[in-house]
Formats: sequence, C-alpha cells, structure tokens
Amino acid sequence: MSSGGHGTTMMIDPGLPTGAFTDVIDSHGHLVDLVKFGWGTALVTKDIDRKTAVLREAGIDFYFGGTLFEHAVWTDQLGDYLSLVERTQATHIEVSNGTIPLDQRSKADYVRRMSAHRPVLSEVGYKDADRSALLTPSDWVEALREDLDAGAAMVITEARESGRSGIADSDGHMRSDVLSAVLDALDPAFVMFEAPTKDLQVELIRTVGPHVNLGNIATHDVVGVETLRRGLRGDTLLSLTTGVATARTLTHSN
Repeated sequence: MSSGGHGTTMMIDPGLPTGAFTDVIDSHGHLVDLVKFGWGTALVTKDIDRKTAVLREAGIDFYFGGTLFEHAVWTDQLGDYLSLVERTQATHIEVSNGTIPLDQRSKADYVRRMSAHRPVLSEVGYKDADRSALLTPSDWVEALREDLDAGAAMVITEARESGRSGIADSDGHMRSDVLSAVLDALDPAFVMFEAPTKDLQVELIRTVGPHVNLGNIATHDVVGVETLRRGLRGDTLLSLTTGVATARTLTHSN
C-alpha cells in the first residue's frame, strides 16, 4: 500500500471543495498513499466522481469511511454501497462497527464477505470514547487478530478525527497499555494507527518508528507528517537522526 518503502500515510478528506482537493493532490500527492473520504461525505459530494478521477490519475488508492459501510449494513443497502465502490473504482473497502450494534464475530464475517470485492481495511474501536475505554488491551489484540485472520489486508485502530477516542485517551494521548499489547502481538506493518493530531503522530513515530502506518491525516498536515517521519521537525530530529557535530564544534561554529 505504501508507495516508497515507508509507512503508509492515509489522508482524510472531510469534504473539501473539489478545486482545493485537486490542489492538495497536485502539490502533495507524492506524500499520500491512501485517501479516505470521511464518514458518509461521498453521498453528499456532488463531484465525488471528479475527485476519485483525480486520485486514479495520480495513482493514489482510496476508499470510503467505515461509517458509510455501517450505514449500508444498518439500512440494508449493501448492494448500493458495493455499486458505489464499483462505479468509482474504489481500491479498498473499510469494514467497521464503531457505531452500529454489530458484534466482533459478525464484523469478521463481513471482512470475509467484502474481501471478495476489494482488499479490506478493518477498523477496531468505537466512536464513543466511553465504550472504547472499556476495551482491555487483550480485547484490542483479539479483535485485530480476528479481523486479520478473516482476511483483512490491514487493521485500523480507531481514534476518530478528534484523536480522543478509541486507542487514544480523553487527553489526546495513546493508551500506552493498548499500544504495547498491539506491538507485542502483531506486526505493525499490518496495523494503521489513526493519528489526526501532532501529539499522536509524534508519539507513534517515536515509539514505532518512522515507518509506522498513520491514518486520518488532515489535508493540511500531510507535509508536516512527512517531515516528522524524516526527522525534519524538532519533535523527531534528535530521535530519528544521528548528529555528527559535538557541542564544542557547534559552539565554535556559532
């Protein structure tokens, strides 16, 4: 999924005007591996076909947010949803149960079913912060494993657009117990961590490394995330790069 041997960067489109969206892809598309059209915005975006054409021309994979999948399941319109996937040539399908009452086993069944149509990105965690807080580290690991065993190409840890739910706590930081359990149990190459805020991005890059898969990156943060990955920002410069100058030479050079 990643285009350059680095971690996947998934950018979220919350409904940008088509011109602005095109400008972002023209200017920074080389830093984006995957685009998610957030929640159900695709159904109310007049130019969704133009937007998806821009991505196809740029060679960037894309899909629709898991909430749209959940809406289709809840309203018994899965056939219409799959028609949208086919018409727009979406490259992936996201399966989630962040809002509707769909148990983990049933979600894994949908992962199997949807894998017949597209590679599946399966999300674990709830939109409601209180519900997610009840999930233990072992709950997270078991759900992620079950989805991968069901055929998911990659699993996603929920953090919402706020970065204060799911695998993130109410203060906007990673739940360290969950993160440790996930990294101990799974290959991070198959896990995408939603990280819509700089704090989460820095935490994950420092903990997992510059190749960590990051999701829900805002359009205006795409360049910033790439600089964090490369140690070109103060938050990661010392942890990701090796200095050759000593304090003495730095002092004399100034």
